[in-house]
Amino acid sequence: MRGPNQKTVLVIDDEAPIRDMVRFALEHASYSVVEASNADEGWKIIADNPPALILLDWMLPGTSGIDLTKRLRVNTLTQNMPIILLTAKAQEDHRVRGLEVGADDYITKPFSPRELVARVKAVLRRGIIENPQGIIVFQGLQLDSTTHQVTHQDQPLKIGPTEYRLLYFFMTHQERVFAREQILHHVWGGNVYIDERTVDVHVRRLRKILEPLQLADYLQTVRCAGYRFGKLK
Repeated sequence: MRGPNQKTVLVIDDEAPIRDMVRFALEHASYSVVEASNADEGWKIIADNPPALILLDWMLPGTSGIDLTKRLRVNTLTQNMPIILLTAKAQEDHRVRGLEVGADDYITKPFSPRELVARVKAVLRRGIIENPQGIIVFQGLQLDSTTHQVTHQDQPLKIGPTEYRLLYFFMTHQERVFAREQILHHVWGGNVYIDERTVDVHVRRLRKILEPLQLADYLQTVRCAGYRFGKLK
């Protein structure tokens, strides 16, 4: 598998009108668009020509978008590839489920071309860490912002892209309490479309990563305030 084309978006949706609308909107914003109508077609494209981002329909024929997301997240070659789910399911539990299996964002149909482009730009921006502070160490946990590698006691740590950005934020802002809105602004780039519940989902995922290392307790919930990362009080 080659490296991703930084301006290519793969759209996997079984509805041709949706693909046409997405293609028009993204090409107008100077992105290249590749299309697939099902998960198998999409997987072949990803393997041959990795895109910068995947727009993935939840309700695909055969393998669902959720199942494809799980498959992508357990493959070392695609585990960090940004994914935005497209779906008509607007209920909160569906949004949370999509985030929990590894999607980076979630767009409910119908959506406007302007919103679509804004979401794509926001998710792609999240992969860029500005003003890196080099190597940061906390309780045996080491984050190298130049290589985006996280290790614990010299052992590599498997971590998704959103959890990496969240951990980077907390490790560079230790001992301070941040409201969910503040975390959204810093980690997600101030994207107004993102629900604050998204922060809770990714904090839970980050804690699961830290639990086997006996570090989850350092990521603390501050009642009626938000979250804090640092030494236990």
